[in-house]
Order: sequence, then C-alpha cells, then structure tokens
Amino acid sequence: MRRLILLAALAAGLLPSLTFASMTAEEFDAYTRGKTLFYGEGGQAYGVERYLEGRRVIWSFLDGQCKEGMWYEQDGQICFVYEDRPDPQCWTFSEGPNGLIARFENDPQATELYEAQDLGEEMICHGPDVGV
Repeated sequence: MRRLILLAALAAGLLPSLTFASMTAEEFDAYTRGKTLFYGEGGQAYGVERYLEGRRVIWSFLDGQCKEGMWYEQDGQICFVYEDRPDPQCWTFSEGPNGLIARFENDPQATELYEAQDLGEEMICHGPDVGV
C-alpha cells in the first residue's frame, strides 16, 4: 500500500523523480512511434504529442492549436523542432514505472514532464484561423 501511494505521488509530480537510465533514440522511437501521449507537470495537464513515422511529431498544449515538427538525437538528448519554432527543444527521456519521464535539457532544476496516458486516439487539432 505504501508503495502505491509513493508511485501515485511520483506520477502526480508531488515528489522528485527517481533516476532512471536515459533512453537512446532507438528506444525512444520504439516506445513512442504510432502513439499519442499526454504529458503532465506537477499534477496538471501540460500537452499532447502524436508520434508519427520518420520521427515526425504533432504537438499541442491542449488548446487545439497543433504544431508539426520532427525530432532527432543530439548528445544523448532527444531534440524537437517545430514549424513555428526552429530552435531545438532538447529533452532527456527515461522510462519510469508509470511511463515516460522527460527532463528539459537534462537539467534536474528545469521542467520535468511525465507521461499521463496513452489514449491510442487522435488528438484534436483545429484548422487554421480564417477570417475576413
């Protein structure tokens, strides 16, 4: 019972994460390809990303605005570039007891996200704004 409470608190972002081995690009690709993963931070929803073939992705902050991008491995980190943001956003991914843990730029003091769920469904993306 105590272990379940600890794992629930860790998943909710209430405790600092344990250290898990960083995933290689091949491991990350095998884990994510074809999935839609929702991420949380500190017990709150953060965003969703759809992982496609060829290391392509679609990201949303859950606001219906989706950005296409791609990822690549650099210096042991998984880096993402998006259509509206060409500067790389690099993360270290590891697999924890409840799914992925992502640490921004492998900095323990920076943003840390955890996998909230894999719904196996398409995410909602609104079309481009059209107006007069």
